[in-house]
Amino acid sequence: MHLETLLRYPVKSMLGEELSESEVTERGLAGDRAHAVLDVATGKIASAKNPRLWRGLLTIEGARVPGDPKLSALLGREVRLIDVPPEGAEFERSVPEQVLAEGIDAEVPHTVGRLGGAAPEGTFFDFAPIHLITTSAVERIGALSPRGHVEALRYRPNLVIGTEEEGFPENDWVGRELSVGDEVVLEVIVASPRCAVPTLAHGPLERDTEALRTVARHNRVPVFEMGAQPCAGVYARVLRPGRVKRGDRVRLAAHRP
Repeated sequence: MHLETLLRYPVKSMLGEELSESEVTERGLAGDRAHAVLDVATGKIASAKNPRLWRGLLTIEGARVPGDPKLSALLGREVRLIDVPPEGAEFERSVPEQVLAEGIDAEVPHTVGRLGGAAPEGTFFDFAPIHLITTSAVERIGALSPRGHVEALRYRPNLVIGTEEEGFPENDWVGRELSVGDEVVLEVIVASPRCAVPTLAHGPLERDTEALRTVARHNRVPVFEMGAQPCAGVYARVLRPGRVKRGDRVRLAAHRP
């Protein structure tokens, strides 16, 4: 296996940027989710997981963010760009099935999440500092989709791992260690349950509801107490920091610890 693509997202829920190499610490890729947008009215972190309010974030390049007044005008709500999460920071996650059924403009039920269940304090990750997906999974979703393809970018990974197996090999990596290059070691924690975000327009990529529907039909995986969820990719934490670059060899520990 090899590291095919390396991506970071300077601002949570905004468009990312592809890298040729990056430092990796316990806080993930250098500069990843370094900032987030705060909804002044509610005190919550803006997240495209609530597409009715925040899908506009996915039209903005995270590496070139306008000032707060212009950003507020673009998003239609008063917001501030922040680099430190408020204490007890929360975000809203619209129920994905309801978004599919009623559309992205509908006010649908949502859950409220806390940031960083498996990430260091003071970060803006929904759960863990690294998210990865395999080329096998992307190809399988694309082959099963009526569109005939899907873009890895829709799932917002940090690492796209080039693999030759068929299906969703990363489902079996949970609880195992993954070495990337000569230095970095990750521990795969859990499969990544998908929200409505993959279905949304991402910059020039148009809306694609099958990016979620296909996963829901063909790859439901147990996720903690949530039960079987539509999943694509896995979350990981950093056991050993270091530097990674595109093309690095990726090795999976032979046995679960």
